[in-house]
Amino acid sequence: MNEQAGTLGGSSRPAIAAASPSVPVPASDTDLLVTHDGKPLARSLARALRREKLRALLLIAPLLLFVLFSFILPIGDMLFRSVENSIVERTLPGTVRALRGWEAGDATGEDALPDEAVFAALADDMMLAQELKIHTRLGSRLNYDQPGISSVFRKSGRQLKKMDDEALVDAFIALNAGWSEPGAWDTLRESASWPAAFPRTAIAWSNWRRYVASEEGEDVDPSSLRPYPFTYAALYHDLLAMPASTLTTLSTGNDAATPLFAGVAAALPDFPGTDYRERFVDIDKGWGKVDNWRAIRRLSPTITDGYFLAAVDAQRSADGIEMKPENQRLYLLLFARTLFLSLVITFSCILLGYPIAYLLAHLSVRSSNLLLILVLLPFWTSLLVRTSAWKVLLQQQGVINDVLVWARVVDDAGRLVMINNMTGTIIAMTHILLPFMILPLFSVMKTVSPTYVRAAKSMGATDWTAFRRVYFPNTVPGIGAGSILVFILSIGYYITPELVGGTTGVFISNRIAYHISSSLNWGLAAALGAILLVVVLAFYWTYDRLVGIDNVKLG
Repeated sequence: MNEQAGTLGGSSRPAIAAASPSVPVPASDTDLLVTHDGKPLARSLARALRREKLRALLLIAPLLLFVLFSFILPIGDMLFRSVENSIVERTLPGTVRALRGWEAGDATGEDALPDEAVFAALADDMMLAQELKIHTRLGSRLNYDQPGISSVFRKSGRQLKKMDDEALVDAFIALNAGWSEPGAWDTLRESASWPAAFPRTAIAWSNWRRYVASEEGEDVDPSSLRPYPFTYAALYHDLLAMPASTLTTLSTGNDAATPLFAGVAAALPDFPGTDYRERFVDIDKGWGKVDNWRAIRRLSPTITDGYFLAAVDAQRSADGIEMKPENQRLYLLLFARTLFLSLVITFSCILLGYPIAYLLAHLSVRSSNLLLILVLLPFWTSLLVRTSAWKVLLQQQGVINDVLVWARVVDDAGRLVMINNMTGTIIAMTHILLPFMILPLFSVMKTVSPTYVRAAKSMGATDWTAFRRVYFPNTVPGIGAGSILVFILSIGYYITPELVGGTTGVFISNRIAYHISSSLNWGLAAALGAILLVVVLAFYWTYDRLVGIDNVKLG
């Protein structure tokens, strides 16, 4: 009997008794339980449990993937775009590095402008940027924070090749004839001092390599060509920035590149130098404005708070964060208007939807179904068609005003202005979102037993008291569900406000759509969307704390 109880294969009766939950099995004996094929029972059960979990995961995998790609990833991308600002450093790497040591303060004029090394790096960066056709895109990005700078970049890109000066190249060749050969740059890049001692030159060489790949094709090896003068200018400014001891070591050491720099300390003062700052200012006076350079330096970090500051009508200046001038503030007004109108629309839907839902819940089944079809009928019509119909109805020469004039409610000269303002937005959106309030209310009201009201009346309550004390509290979950639906839907609407709202009835979502499709300022659109998302979540959290999301019912 003991041997049979130890295996499931010997006798079925003892095996079932040992595996049954009603029969306690000592912990020391659990390892003795095996399946009919001799495998430990605990391991088989764990494997079966893993298979069940995997099967359940595969069943919900399509839904998880759909939520991931259609909801989580787009929101994550939006949040990232609201702070991402890599275009400045990616387009002007040498300029951004050279600007790190520049501080303009409150100074103005030429003395406050960056030094010649910064302008030399700008010339090199801009040469590649105009080749890749990305300098105008950078100008557009900077133009969001510094109006007018876009034209500066556009104009400069067309005249950069005029700055290609060979005088500095000739000076290096005079120092050492090896600089006329492409191999000299290979020697320099293979030396121990590269790139630590030549940071500007390393960036310039990288720009040159990308320029050759774009201009000549990927098959051309940049090492077989001599760099353009901008790379020599970067080398010149690196040598100028070196301490005297480093320069001496560079020209007298035993490095592979030492022969190229022999006598450079004595010859460097006689080099012709560069005049890129003067040339840039001649191309466009904007390069002589300190504010433009402050903007470039301010926007050089890859992570920025500029979009969020602009989304709340603020800006970062030399004095820190400050609000924009009164006549330039727009977004806080739009946020306040969006919240106000969304609450008004939600309240209007409650006032209009509650009686309709009450009627649906208390009519006969046949009459209720017929009326419910009429409630659902707008869903069979395009949103654009319904909104356009309201434009026809609400305009001053529209149907509603014609009826009011015919009924002598208003005279022909005093026709009501109900379009292209808040009134038009409230009316049209209340009509469009009303079914989303009626359906949850109707579903909840159908679950309220009429015996509750009859019991209250039998105890002496009036109709109003029975409704207020008994019936209405039972329908609050439906009001909560409908309010959440209507509020969240209305706060993100932009088609209807765009068509009937005019200038005073548009929402913040209209501005988001404008920045996405027209101005292409996706960063600001993402910041506005992120703030709107936070506001909605804040309202949702507040509602949960005050009412309780568990009390919301859809029937």
